[in-house]
Amino acid sequence: MKAAPIFEVYEQQKGKRRYLYTKSIAPGYDVYGEKVFKEGSEEYREWDPSKSKLCAAILAGAANVFIRKNDWVLYLGSSTGTTVSHVSDMVGKKGLIFAVDSAPIVTRELVFLSEQRNNIAPILADAHHPESYEHRISQVDVLYQDVSQKDQVDIFLKNIQLFLKKGGYAILAVKARSIDVVKNPKEIYKKVYEQIEQQGLKIVDKRQLEPWQKDHLILFCKY
Repeated sequence: MKAAPIFEVYEQQKGKRRYLYTKSIAPGYDVYGEKVFKEGSEEYREWDPSKSKLCAAILAGAANVFIRKNDWVLYLGSSTGTTVSHVSDMVGKKGLIFAVDSAPIVTRELVFLSEQRNNIAPILADAHHPESYEHRISQVDVLYQDVSQKDQVDIFLKNIQLFLKKGGYAILAVKARSIDVVKNPKEIYKKVYEQIEQQGLKIVDKRQLEPWQKDHLILFCKY
């Protein structure tokens, strides 16, 4: 097992294929049926790029995802917690994830997950209205958004202004077909770049996610 030198992700090369893992902070539990194995006293969880855009971005060449041990993260669009669980491993027991989702059934699953992982704080809320959960969230080191909405960039910028520390990093999973089902994704991505840079954010990396996620892009931005 080889640790990536700049964030809490581990890798193995098997033939031509590269596999990623996170070191589990909740040994004995899997989250979404992923493979789990032990090496010495540590337990590692395989990270599936077809189920996690952040994992796909790393395999697509992102050398840094700007999430560190002990970081506080605001995660918008948490769903049932697949990627959230790996970020939970990355930030460790002294880190914290505010996991926001608008679906009650999904949030219930996050509550169950938080019972295994004490660094996850589930929040039932609509990311369109960050003022509705402003009193429940502190300033964060990293903001991660994976929301399938036409106005996903506006949601991203609104939450950054309220919650992201100056000098912090923001990660946006851009779903081109959610913004416009007709336009060429490259045109959509160009418009997204312009919107973000107009607000004073610097795009430090961008990765298209094929073949794992079609018509998806992840942007890494510094505030």
